[in-house]
Amino acid sequence: MFDHFPFYIGLLIVILLLIMLAKKLRIAYPIVLVIAGLLISFIPGLPRVHIEPELIFVIFLPPLLYEAAWATSWKELWRWRRIIVSFAFVVVFLTALSVALVANHFIPGFSLALGFVLGGIVSPPDAVSATAILKFVKVPRRMVSILEGESLMNDASSLIIFRFALVAVATGQFVWHEAALSFGWMVTGGVGIGLAIGWIFMKAHKLLPTDPQIDIVLTIVTPYVMYIAAEEAHCSGVLAVVCGGLLLANKRHNFLSSQSRLRGFNVWQSLVFVLNGLVFMLIGLELPEITAELGGMSLSSAIGYGLLISAVLIIGRILAAYGAVLVTLIARNFITVADKRNPGARTPFLLGWSGMRGVVSLAAALSIPVQLDNGTIFPQRNLILFITFVVILVTLLVQGLTLPYLIKKIGFPNFGDTLPEEEADKWIKRQLATQALRHLQTSYKDHLESDGMLKQLVYKWEHKTRTDAPEENISGRHKEIYLAIIQEQRTWLLIHSNKEQNLDEEIVRKHLYYLDLEEERLALLKG
Repeated sequence: MFDHFPFYIGLLIVILLLIMLAKKLRIAYPIVLVIAGLLISFIPGLPRVHIEPELIFVIFLPPLLYEAAWATSWKELWRWRRIIVSFAFVVVFLTALSVALVANHFIPGFSLALGFVLGGIVSPPDAVSATAILKFVKVPRRMVSILEGESLMNDASSLIIFRFALVAVATGQFVWHEAALSFGWMVTGGVGIGLAIGWIFMKAHKLLPTDPQIDIVLTIVTPYVMYIAAEEAHCSGVLAVVCGGLLLANKRHNFLSSQSRLRGFNVWQSLVFVLNGLVFMLIGLELPEITAELGGMSLSSAIGYGLLISAVLIIGRILAAYGAVLVTLIARNFITVADKRNPGARTPFLLGWSGMRGVVSLAAALSIPVQLDNGTIFPQRNLILFITFVVILVTLLVQGLTLPYLIKKIGFPNFGDTLPEEEADKWIKRQLATQALRHLQTSYKDHLESDGMLKQLVYKWEHKTRTDAPEENISGRHKEIYLAIIQEQRTWLLIHSNKEQNLDEEIVRKHLYYLDLEEERLALLKG
């Protein structure tokens, strides 16, 4: 490992340069990294890269899922819960079933159980790829929320299908009632363990004498504890991390200081940036090794099977998107839905086209055991691996490169379900200023005339500005008053974020971030 250390340092530098190039070319960096990894793998004399499945599942997956849960809006997740759950569970199962049937019919030597193994691997779309691509185009907030929410849940459902299929291949049978009980335990146990560990860590942050450094380390440790504990209990580690992460993200202002939130945000941004870059580069680097292990099957035949499965996935997701719209239009006559309006033909097509595959599919494929318990070679393992890599490449290149163009060409209808960013910004600033004035006039009414500093604070909020700093020399008492104002504003913002459905969560989080910055700056002033 030490002999190859300079290679991995060089690889990290190359990743940074490629991401900068991707930004310059306005191409999503996962696409550039996969292509570059594939090209680099053909350079003679370089160390051969072999990815251990535990490296992806245990080291990479928990923090990536955890960060995604923290970045996801609970309000939006709940608002679009029906379509998110349908895509994350129903569509994933139907996709896996479609892949299993097609593979069983068209690929020689593929049993239905092996088809479900492949289906479980390739059924979940990758949110990292979609999010990276959507940054270059203007899309409705609802689409981003649906894609983010779906990606949090579909990893768990696809891996559950994958595990049951592995058992069926190993034993040659599938007992439905045992599978149902096992499925129930994996789901409920994963959710329960994730929430329980999340609650324990939340109390640890709140009750122990932690500082920002300790808080950040604890947040990095948390997803690993959740994942490993759930897996040891034979539950879904993915669901544990997702549910525990959502709990802590929703309660972050109750147990983390503004300093911990600010510093933790920067640390996590850098950590996830590096992890994502490494994973997508490794995808390209690993492909030649998988190709070399195809055995007797010709490369052209294997590529053909990969393209066939890719077509099944792309077409199936588009049909599922239109099916979801149709079901919603029917269901709106009987139940309350998030939006009763017809989204038209453009929205489901673009939602269906946003189904790039990535990290989880790679990890699942690599985790297929080389041998069964009886010592025999796992059937079609290398072909499954190769098809998975072809699917990742095809969906990233074909869908990833064309999605921004299609969005610009086709466009989305104007849903009008969120305030424009500039209007929302102005509204929030006015309301925060109003809250500050109300707090001053209510709590310090008797001191407003005699206290010069309080007069300055009143003047500040009357002019609705957040840029003027308080005096450089500020007394401890006035600091307390200013901090109380910030806390009043933060409380108001959190409450109204949940009440106002048309208020974009991203804008709310931006203003919460500004309040944390203001509190941090105030702590540095003399007094």
